[in-house]
Amino acid sequence: MQPKVHRGRLTAEGFRFAIVASRWNDFLTSKLVDGALDALQSLGANESSIEIFMVPGSFELPLTAMKVAQSGKFDAVIAIGVVIRGETPHFDYVAGEAAKGIGNVSMQTGVPVLFGVVTANTLEQAINRSGVKSGNKGYEAAMSAVEIVNLYSEIGDRNEELGSKEKAFPHVV
Repeated sequence: MQPKVHRGRLTAEGFRFAIVASRWNDFLTSKLVDGALDALQSLGANESSIEIFMVPGSFELPLTAMKVAQSGKFDAVIAIGVVIRGETPHFDYVAGEAAKGIGNVSMQTGVPVLFGVVTANTLEQAINRSGVKSGNKGYEAAMSAVEIVNLYSEIGDRNEELGSKEKAFPHVV
């Protein structure tokens, strides 16, 4: 016997996305934002279904993501930033709080918040993960956002079939 496997489709049509991006390390975060936009647009999102919110640094990502998620205007939030280790423990605090906070936003709001924050030990590692040389974590986070909103939509459709009054996105007006 094979269980039914559910996977989100890769189509952004009909969904709304917010990108919350840090301005700190902008020469890299701008590449991550570009990657996220490329992914969303290649999967059918139109310009009017995407909004970008800029914050000073990665430490400010969680609260802004929370406010955006609570607005009820978006199906998913993509958090983007770059934190590079320095000579002090500042990296540990910023990276740790950003990761923990972003995860908490999803759990508290029910809105998926995708982690597109590059945490690197060196500038070279950050460059490699920001699409300057190869992979782009912003692109990957946006692809995951599209997949997860489609999966949650399917779960909501199934709940309706079973008679549940709850929807996959009760926050969306």
